[in-house]
Amino acid sequence: MINLLILLLVLVCVVLLQIFLSRTESKWPGLVLPVLCFVCSLIVPLNAIVANAVIIYAWLIVNIPTIILLLVYFVCRQQYKKKNQIEKMQIQDLE
Repeated sequence: MINLLILLLVLVCVVLLQIFLSRTESKWPGLVLPVLCFVCSLIVPLNAIVANAVIIYAWLIVNIPTIILLLVYFVCRQQYKKKNQIEKMQIQDLE
């Protein structure tokens, strides 16, 4: 039970870190965690000595965190772009 709580806490911290990195002005910090997850997921097929279908399913399952982090990234970047456009419009209105 405690291990599950620790795992949940780590996952929440990773998602919060991803949100923080995705909201920065530069787009590159937000891509660090998804790229790390993807690179780590490449290890799974290398370690598996089983049928090809099992390797593909295992690789897809291991990439679920990568997909979630990319979704968080794209949602945060979309909000950042929208906020940026509103600020530009407000500046143009002041001129």
